[in-house]
Amino acid sequence: MTDYTPDAVLDASGLNCPEPVMMLHQQVRALAAGGLLKVIATDPSTQRDIPKFCTFLGHQLLEQQEQAGTYLYWIRKKAD
Repeated sequence: MTDYTPDAVLDASGLNCPEPVMMLHQQVRALAAGGLLKVIATDPSTQRDIPKFCTFLGHQLLEQQEQAGTYLYWIRKKAD
């Protein structure tokens, strides 16, 4: 794992689809262009949904990993 310093953290632990992605959409909107967001989730469906979200909206998924049932994502918001 690379040592990223996020501009914001979204903790969606304990939430199930579609809530993590809905919250992600709101959080990314509030983030400055080029900002880095760390997402923490426990719903396994985020492994599918978050990469699709990034691809569809043009954000960069820098890294994703799983640690004992917790899913971590580092997303760079696209530049405007």
